[in-house]
Amino acid sequence: MLIKRLFDIGCAGIGLLVLSPLLLVLALIIKITSPGPVFFRQTRVGMKQKQFQIHKFRTMVVDAEKKGIKITVGRDPRITAIGGLLRKTKLDELPQLLDVVIGDMSLVGPRPEVPEYVKYYPPEVAALIFSVRPGITDWASIKMIDENQLLAKSANPETAYIEQILPEKLGYAVKYVKTRTLFLDIRLIFLTIIKIFTR
Repeated sequence: MLIKRLFDIGCAGIGLLVLSPLLLVLALIIKITSPGPVFFRQTRVGMKQKQFQIHKFRTMVVDAEKKGIKITVGRDPRITAIGGLLRKTKLDELPQLLDVVIGDMSLVGPRPEVPEYVKYYPPEVAALIFSVRPGITDWASIKMIDENQLLAKSANPETAYIEQILPEKLGYAVKYVKTRTLFLDIRLIFLTIIKIFTR
């Protein structure tokens, strides 16, 4: 949808420009407080099942994925001191504005998943979800903002993610794709901001 793409580029571009001082400060804090790169890049699956590298501020120790599963559970010991704050405030997601400008993502859309978990998508659901660009936020990002705390209560977090969390997230993704409009995108952006500040 051309209007949505123009909206994404315009808002993401303005966001990067306006937030550039904050992004610089966060980058410096991450570099000073934790050894390793400022950014974390991970392979995700996007529109038409094309894989891309998502960008986030690094919130875990270097090589965290080699020291545990690919999902975050509760007070994950791999999370750095500043990383916990970045995750809670969702500031670690801000570099994804660059992914929006590039065209790999949208401001609003189903959250992109890692390839390992995409194989659990039912075929008809996958076809629907991968027909649109993945987003920085969506219904699941709002409704399941404390997902890692829910997983912390499980004896087997990865199994709980695959059998309980993932199906619910896919349900929200399908709901978005079937009802998406520019007005809904604007609404979800504001709901996300409100959710972050009222947690």
